[in-house]
Amino acid sequence: MLNERSREILSFIKRYRQEHGSAPTIREIGSQFEISSTNGVRYYLNLLEKAGYIRRTGGISRGIGPSEETSTGIPLLGRVAAGQPITAEQHYDGSLELHEMFGKSDQLFALQVRGDSMVDAGIVEGDYVIVQKQDTARAGDLVVAMLDDEATVKYYQPRKGTVELVPANENYQPIVVDSSVELHILGLVRGVIRTVGRG
Repeated sequence: MLNERSREILSFIKRYRQEHGSAPTIREIGSQFEISSTNGVRYYLNLLEKAGYIRRTGGISRGIGPSEETSTGIPLLGRVAAGQPITAEQHYDGSLELHEMFGKSDQLFALQVRGDSMVDAGIVEGDYVIVQKQDTARAGDLVVAMLDDEATVKYYQPRKGTVELVPANENYQPIVVDSSVELHILGLVRGVIRTVGRG
């Protein structure tokens, strides 16, 4: 159980990392909380580290990092097709710290888009789609679907006896799924993240 000062220091470290892209030094923490002794700051950092909230790298002045065990990032599990389906690859490839935007990360995952079949929906190659885990969908939902062992992102449109996975690019035809193909909904697309200046 953390005491109030430890919680305040943890909040300060998180806020500092968000604003500056690196952790504060021991002296900066001491200055913020009017702790004159560096050993006094280390006492609280030891409490946070033992409780699993942070990890420290020795010999580095800004070597305070978030504990991997308490990370709230959205797991990045691989890539998903936005053209023809591709073989789904699921492996841990880091995380996206988006919990403040999308809520609890245990119901979310991220996939990087390949292909251009969803460009008219504002989803282009290289984007990251943020997906809420869900195995059902309604007509018109933007979904990540698994066809046999291949994944794709499309609009979900049930028809009589079939399901169409509809692209957002006039150069592509809908993928028609009948009873001979195993279809699973992996989740609903809740957002798109794009970096600028990609090569």
